[in-house]
Amino acid sequence: MRKIIYTLSVSLDGFVEDAEKNLDWGHIDEEIHRFFNEQSEAMDALLYGRTMYELMSAYWPTADLNPSAHAVEVDFSRIWKQVPKLVFSDTLEHVEWNSRLLRRNDLAETVKSLKAQPGRDIGVGGPTLAGALIRLGLVDEFHMMVNPIVLGRGTPYFPPLDQRIALQLVETRPFSGGVMLLRYQLANPTP
Repeated sequence: MRKIIYTLSVSLDGFVEDAEKNLDWGHIDEEIHRFFNEQSEAMDALLYGRTMYELMSAYWPTADLNPSAHAVEVDFSRIWKQVPKLVFSDTLEHVEWNSRLLRRNDLAETVKSLKAQPGRDIGVGGPTLAGALIRLGLVDEFHMMVNPIVLGRGTPYFPPLDQRIALQLVETRPFSGGVMLLRYQLANPTP
């Protein structure tokens, strides 16, 4: 069975963006970018909400044409364009770049169906869509790229929840710049 994997950079106090929606505090060097490239290339699909899709599609489709782009960025642009993307939105009318548009009311059944199919894992990007999937009990692994900064407030990695989720730490990996991967999976996964 495929797993749904939620990966984002996060501050030490648990935020994925600051109060002004800025992401400029995250440390992403060549080593970390290579990790993101490898992880994305290993996915059968990426799940996005509108905001994450618009953020990613504003840059990555043409990043490989930028003469000043680093090799890891050129590589990610290629990967991003090839990996199928499912975009859940009730406001978008059109998506491009190997993407398929679905409505939010299709989220639970679509993701359950994807998980039941054979194949490689599926990544989810963005805290809003991930939050909805977490509340539905559909996220299997949480990959937190913890940055050595305290933001004080912002958008949290985890949504408010009505019940606890027991997790098991399965991997830690230090990166340059003080970033640490914390990889958790559900402690009591349901089949």
